[in-house]
Amino acid sequence: MSVLDSRFVQLPLNEDIVSNLHAGEHILLSGTVYTARDAAHKKIVEAIENSGELPFELENSTIYYTGPAPAPPGRPVGSAGPTTSYRMDSYTPVILKAGVRGLIGKGERCAEVALAIQKYKAVYFAAIGGAGALLSERIKFCEVIAYEELGTEAVHRLEYDNFPVIVAQDIYGGNVYGNNR
Repeated sequence: MSVLDSRFVQLPLNEDIVSNLHAGEHILLSGTVYTARDAAHKKIVEAIENSGELPFELENSTIYYTGPAPAPPGRPVGSAGPTTSYRMDSYTPVILKAGVRGLIGKGERCAEVALAIQKYKAVYFAAIGGAGALLSERIKFCEVIAYEELGTEAVHRLEYDNFPVIVAQDIYGGNVYGNNR
């Protein structure tokens, strides 16, 4: 993907930004993103359902499905490639309803998630699978902010600088994967 073919998007997302994103567009994201995989999603959804303490402000936030590897010397993070998104499908409608605006992972999503993306005016971005070391070069800061006991599945706050993604699903039903499973 060439920078010349990409749009620059500054995070956090909001409804106006999301309404101007369309499936198939190449985007370079900059700003704050939070990591969460299966175990963290479970804890976040339990907190939402029990009015518990959340690890970060969900409103207009973006979640990257990754578990960053330990940082090598001189870097804020190690390899940070996307994990398969469908593993979070059962949790996704709840977190979108709670205000999450962007999701980043790899692979297609179920029909229920596609409908929730449209209903709650969110966007699903696909990151390049198998390129975690390359993608980590676009992460300028990383810190664990919650659920440290989960190890690599802890919630991290990342700062992106022109992180490359593709709009995989948009609020209009656009879907680069075709039909949802």
